[in-house]
Amino acid sequence: MAPLRLHASCVALDPGRAVLILGPSGAGKSQLALGLMALGAHLVADDQVELRGAGVALIASAPPAISGMIEARGVGLLGAEALPQAEVKLVVDLAQIETERLPPLRQTVLLDRCIPLVLRLQHGHLEVAILQWLKGGRVA
Repeated sequence: MAPLRLHASCVALDPGRAVLILGPSGAGKSQLALGLMALGAHLVADDQVELRGAGVALIASAPPAISGMIEARGVGLLGAEALPQAEVKLVVDLAQIETERLPPLRQTVLLDRCIPLVLRLQHGHLEVAILQWLKGGRVA
């Protein structure tokens, strides 16, 4: 199966723990990725992400032409040491706002794989919540 290319960003703590960030243009995908990078995550891809299945895993990588680059709106394209690929463990959808304090475990399906889903938060702690999710998972 050919890779699926999405308008998205992806960062990872290590090759086995990545978050795929979805949303329309201007939603803050690169901003969220930069915030996570400032907290220790590594760039996988910005603006375009290629996804492919590998067994039960969903693997993200950057198209070669944009590998190692991330856009900082109003600043320009920035260089970043990038992981060549990483396994997506979480998807964040910035197009939808979470309205529940303790939301149900949401999932999305990409390339026939169910991946946990988190929506945009209204209270400004999305970066740290995602970072902890990647470190420890969701308990309930």
